[in-house]
Amino acid sequence: MFQIKKEGVILDTTVLEFENEGVLNPAIMQEGDAVHMFYRAVRKGNYSTIGYARFDGPLTLAKRNDTPLLNPVFDYESHGIEDPRIVKIENLYYMTFTAYDGANALGALATSEDLIHFDRQGLIVPLITHEKFLNTIQHSHLNKKYKRFYSQTHTMGDSPYQVLLFDKNLILFPRKIKGKFYFLHRIHPDIQIASVNTIEELNETYWANYFLHFENHILMTAKHEHEISYIGGGCPPIETKDGWLLIYHGVHDSTDGYIYSACAALLDLDDPRKEIARLPYPLFRPELAWELNGEVNNVVFPTGTSLFGDTLYIYYGAADTRIAVASGNLSELITELLTFKT
Repeated sequence: MFQIKKEGVILDTTVLEFENEGVLNPAIMQEGDAVHMFYRAVRKGNYSTIGYARFDGPLTLAKRNDTPLLNPVFDYESHGIEDPRIVKIENLYYMTFTAYDGANALGALATSEDLIHFDRQGLIVPLITHEKFLNTIQHSHLNKKYKRFYSQTHTMGDSPYQVLLFDKNLILFPRKIKGKFYFLHRIHPDIQIASVNTIEELNETYWANYFLHFENHILMTAKHEHEISYIGGGCPPIETKDGWLLIYHGVHDSTDGYIYSACAALLDLDDPRKEIARLPYPLFRPELAWELNGEVNNVVFPTGTSLFGDTLYIYYGAADTRIAVASGNLSELITELLTFKT
């Protein structure tokens, strides 16, 4: 069994208003020995912005801004900017995040040339109601949880917003594959994958066609006990000679509520729509006090990585309150994964 090391908490809440309730689920961009962290900062009332910190090496805090780097600007993100991920493709940084307006949680994109100034590109996931989604897929042989989940949740009473299909965990691959952008997203309860020649193609027509062939876009479904309730994206995929290493999250409904674990799989390098291998056990799970107790108990939620030598550092939100790191040998993890080919 692969061994992971818990390095501990590296970022916690402060008395500053914008992050006095939680810091969690960071995007990580490594450049040389510098690790740039763009984290979800939550103030009381559950309003989120994006904070910034820089580390020298994987664990040594060198700088931390005392104001948010990104604040909500548009109506679609008026209640918060949540759970960012970031990749660099060619000469441009792509930050994806969940935009929350108080009723809807939807994947959005911002781009940057310098990691300081970010240009909002808007929502790039489908804007479709639950009812229309269910009507479109009604003849598909899909997991019944698609229907059950969306038929019993997301009612907002007097909200001024139309309630749409939640589409979160939007994560780009860190390079184009055969000239195309590939990305993961999560329509509950599975992980889906899509590809486009340009980001501008992600329009209403694209998504209408996508849903007509929705089954073909489901990349991964829950398989093992620790992820049996549902799964979702975690960190941006990591390119290795054996395939794309995907660190994702899996959720198990227990007598103590949902338990979020970090999980690992391997995707084909040339065609990431193909799953090569998957660990049958969690990469790591909530075990320590600061993972078991917080704003949301029993949560480890991986969202970014750095690599120093052959040691992979995984940054994760712990109990939706603080940011921690786990580490392990990358080569050993790949070797372990390849013993569990799908």
